[in-house]
Amino acid sequence: MAVRNKGKRWNKYVKDYVVFDLETTGVNPERDVIIEISAVRVCDGEVAAEYSTLVNPKRHIPAGATAVNGITDDMVRDAPDIREAIAGFMDFIGDDILVGHNIHTFDMNFAYDAAWRALEKELKNDYIDTLYLSRHCLPELRHHKLTDISEYFHIDTKGAHRALNDCMMNQKCFEELGKLWKKKKEEMGKGKEGEESMECPRCGGMLCLRKGKFGAFYGCGNFPSCRYTRNT
Repeated sequence: MAVRNKGKRWNKYVKDYVVFDLETTGVNPERDVIIEISAVRVCDGEVAAEYSTLVNPKRHIPAGATAVNGITDDMVRDAPDIREAIAGFMDFIGDDILVGHNIHTFDMNFAYDAAWRALEKELKNDYIDTLYLSRHCLPELRHHKLTDISEYFHIDTKGAHRALNDCMMNQKCFEELGKLWKKKKEEMGKGKEGEESMECPRCGGMLCLRKGKFGAFYGCGNFPSCRYTRNT
């Protein structure tokens, strides 16, 4: 894919969303393919529905991939092909906001390419990457892998690197990150009487103090999805 017309990446909490995760034969969307898709619909912070399927890649799964996710050729032999699997995924997510970990550079690209190649449909849902949200809300962490965030919040990491397990793990992490995000937003919004709000009027994200060529300014924390700026 030369250019992916993906949706916008936000850096905030929402109460209704679909968290998803993929397992693949490798890390390159041009060469590798999806072997498992899982998604969990969340309404008002509570899990409401699931979609999960292995995918027959019509090729041998490399030993390196199996070492990470435990998925073997035998496991996917009778699984649906990518056309059926990605069609089910697209039907499940609808127009909902997507949530996932490291999806900005990984899962969104794999899913976008699969939908386009199999169905000639674009995956244009807006999305929230918990990797970026964790960096914003937990700057004290040295590493921001999903297991690192889970351990910080005392969330069980058993079964990591299988798509549905990672969805469930990440859903719990997103809810905890959401509490921190809302707290930071409230703290930033508290100021002296007459001060302007620290919430972006375009997307609802938090405004962050930044330094530019011409001095300090406030920029939306959802940059580059949102490019709103305001003078200090």
